[in-house]
Parts: sequence; structure tokens; C-alpha cells
Amino acid sequence: MRAHKWMIVVSAWFLGTGLTFAQKAERKNVREGNKLYESEKYTEAEIAYRKSLEVNPRSTEGTYNLGNSLYKQGKFAEAAEQYQIIAGQGEKMVSTPEGKARLSGVYHNMGNVFMNAKDYGKAIEMYKQSLRLNPKDDETRYNLALAQKQLSDQQNQDQSQDQQNEDKQENKDQNENQQQQQQQQDDQKQDKTQEQQQPNEQMSKDNAQQMLDAFLQDEKDTQEKVKKAQMRQQQSRKTEKEW
Repeated sequence: MRAHKWMIVVSAWFLGTGLTFAQKAERKNVREGNKLYESEKYTEAEIAYRKSLEVNPRSTEGTYNLGNSLYKQGKFAEAAEQYQIIAGQGEKMVSTPEGKARLSGVYHNMGNVFMNAKDYGKAIEMYKQSLRLNPKDDETRYNLALAQKQLSDQQNQDQSQDQQNEDKQENKDQNENQQQQQQQQDDQKQDKTQEQQQPNEQMSKDNAQQMLDAFLQDEKDTQEKVKKAQMRQQQSRKTEKEW
């Protein structure tokens, strides 16, 4: 029994010692990351913060600062992932003034991420969340006003583009209608021209027939005249013989 108790005491001691060592390592890496961050060495700061999270993956400070270092490097999607992790701990964080202030900063930064992505609607939501936690933050209030203006401009631009597209389509339809009408008019003119040409062609055929008939009649008359002349000659000859 005594040996068993002794083992429990030793285990607790090692556990406490290991936890203390992990906390010290976490704090050391966070402090190192903070110094690098203040010196604008954001890539090196990112490495230090990641080391702190290797020791304690649930470190709120390490996660938040890692998000900030990623944001400064323009890695907005990765930064948003870290901020989302912090936001998921919101209920616990609002229990202390420090946690509440940090959560307000998280929403502010998430608003900035959406602003860079030109997703102004979500940016507005994030800034409002930030102001609910810290109503005195003038920078967030300014960003909120800017996001609202950008959203309004975007919507107006979209409406203007939609109107232009509608106008283009309407003009296209009008042009097509005009072309169809013109084609119909051209077809009607062509039909009339053909109709006018057909009587002329018929008249030409009639004239040719008349000319042929006249020629045949003339030839017939000529033949009859020749026959009559021949008959007169024959009669004359007969008379001469008889005479």
C-alpha cells in the first residue's frame, strides 16, 4: 500500500514537472516570436509561434499571434484559419477582460481578411462583432464604415453592369428586328420585281409569236402571188398555142 502511494506521488511529481517545462517552453517561444514580430520579421515570428503550438496546441496566445504573423505576410487564408480557432473559444474568452479584448482583435483581423478578399458583406459582420466586444475601438469603427461604403459601391457597380448588359441585349434585339424587317422588305421588293418581269417576258413571247405569224402570212401571200403569176403565164401560153 505504501509503495503504491509512493508511485502515485512520483507520477504526480513528474507530471507537474513536465507540465511546468512545457509551459516554460511555450512562453519562451511566444516571447521570442513577439520580439521578432515587433522587429517586422514575420516569417521568423511565424516559426517561433508554431514551435509554441507544438508544445501546447491549445495555446490561445500562440494561435492568435501566429494568425497575426501570417496576416502580415499576406497569407490571409491561413491567418483566417487561426482566427477561426480563436473565435471557436469565444465563450470562454469573454469571461475575462483580456480574453474579451483579444477576441475583439480576432474579429477585427478577420474583417480585414475579408476586406482584402473584397467580401465586404462578411467583413461588415466581423467588424460589428468586434465592436460589440469593444465599442470604443475607433479603428474598427472606421473599417466598418469603409466596408459599408465599399459594399454600396460594389452593389451600384453591379447594378450598373446589369443595366449595361440589359441595354446591350435590348440593342441587339432591336438590331435583329430591324435586320429581319429589312430582309422582309428586300424579299417583298424582289417578289414585286419578279412579278413585273413575268408580264414583260410574256409580252416578249407574244410579240415573237405575232412576228412569226406575220412572217408566215407574208410568205403565204407571196406563194399565192407566185402561184397566180404562174397560172397567168400558163393561160397565156395556152392562148398563144390556140391562136
